[in-house]
Parts: sequence; C-alpha cells; structure tokens
Amino acid sequence: MRTAILGTGLIGGSVAAALRGRHLASRIVGYDLDPEVCARAVALGLLDAAAATPAQAAFEADLIVLAVPVGSMPDVLADLAPALGSSAIVTDVGSTKADVLAAARGALGTAFARFVGAHPIAGSERAGPEGADPDLFEGCTVVITDAGETHADALVRIERLWQSCGARVVRMDAAEHDRMLATVSHLPHVLAYALVAQIAAQPDAQRKLSLAGPGFRDFTRIAASSPRMWRDVALANRDAIGAELRGFVATLQRIERALAAGDAPWLQQLFERASDTRRRMNRGENEQ
Repeated sequence: MRTAILGTGLIGGSVAAALRGRHLASRIVGYDLDPEVCARAVALGLLDAAAATPAQAAFEADLIVLAVPVGSMPDVLADLAPALGSSAIVTDVGSTKADVLAAARGALGTAFARFVGAHPIAGSERAGPEGADPDLFEGCTVVITDAGETHADALVRIERLWQSCGARVVRMDAAEHDRMLATVSHLPHVLAYALVAQIAAQPDAQRKLSLAGPGFRDFTRIAASSPRMWRDVALANRDAIGAELRGFVATLQRIERALAAGDAPWLQQLFERASDTRRRMNRGENEQ
C-alpha cells in the first residue's frame, strides 16, 4: 500500500517501521506537526519522503494513519479530507476514541465510512522517531472501534493490518474504550506525572531523587512520556479520568486515616488484595 503517516514520533515511527519491515507498504510518506521530527524520520529510513501538509502526505495514499496528539486530530483531519482518494482508508492510533470518531465524522463527510478508529495499547517512555521499534506491536492488544456506519471491508483490512504486525485485535465501543482506558492507562500517567511534579517542586528534590531506587523508577517511568500527547489525552477523556481520580483520592484518604489510626489489619488487607491482583496479572502475561 501507498501509506501516509501523519505524526512521526514514537508510535507513528513504529507503525512505519512495522509496515516497512513486514513489506506491507510500497511507499511511506510522512507529515509531522514539527517538520524537523519528520526530517529525522526520513533520515532514519522510516519514511520515503516528508510532506509539508497533511493533504500533501495523503495525496494518492491508499492508507492514512493519524498518529498526531488527539488534540490535533480535528485540524489534521480537516486538512487531509479534500485530498482523500475514493478508496483510501483512514485510521488512527489515538489513546481516546469518542473524540477522535466525532472529529472524523465532522471532517470527512461521506468518507467517514472509510475511517476506522484504532488504539494500539503499546508504547514506551521514549519519544521521537529515534525510539521507533518495528516489533513494538508484537503481542499487544489493538482496540478497533466500529462507528456503525464504517464499511465492513475497511474494518477487516485494518484488523488484518494490525494482525500482520503481531497484534491481537478486539472490537469495542468508543465510550467503553475511553472508560476502560481511563482506569488502566490514563489515570496511571496522570499519577506518575503528579508524583514527579510534586517532588520536583520541593526544595530538596534533587537530594530525594538521588536516593530513588528501582521501585520509584518503575512507578514513574511513564512520566518521561510526551507531555503534549498526555495533556491532550487527559483533556479529551476528562470526565472518565475525573471519576477515576475521585475514586483514587477516596482510597488515599482511607489509607491516610488507617495510617493515623495505626490500623495494620486494614492496610495489610489492602496491600494483599493489590499484590494478589498484580501477581495474577503476571501469571496471565506469562501464559500469553
């Protein structure tokens, strides 16, 4: 396929690397909000050429992959819409789905039937095309959202594309996706950013951070992710994340009361429940 990748950072670059490594694209043209990032992707061999606008990248493409921050999707979709070929399929890799589907429906008109919302649940704290990994999607889950009017052929082609990249594909309603991912992806990122920012604001931050061990590094690894991308995700899914935050704050307050009261049995019960749950996750991961 002639492919356009709009957004050539870690995920967009990894999509390009996966398609190229598996001979799934005959030519890959890229566009990025930062032209210098796109130029680096060309230099790394991820792209055959760089385009100055989304429309230029999408011209004559069979497949257009949107990998820009979700807050930039409406403008990018509006720009590329006039350049779409009659059979071109458009998809995305955004971490939120309801807002992206709404933006695509508004921008693409009748071509919305060839838009397939997708979210590969994969990533890294690394950013930019230098972090691109052709095997990033091996074994990961990709959520595909069927908007109802989406052409069946477009859905099947995108599902097969991700399967060819080694991913496991599941279909899910956009609202359910956003609610679920608020719990297991968006909230953890918000918490990691919040903890590191809280420490960084303290006068003895550097001394504290110099004593940080593997546990702190594991817990906060994702705070090194793209701030712009996660800002957009947090705002796009604010209602679901807000609900999760309120629940988490209530748990923290209960922990605070248990600590003040010296309630060892309650703390142990909480820690055991969390430990058992995490260990079951480990067993499930090892069995896959």
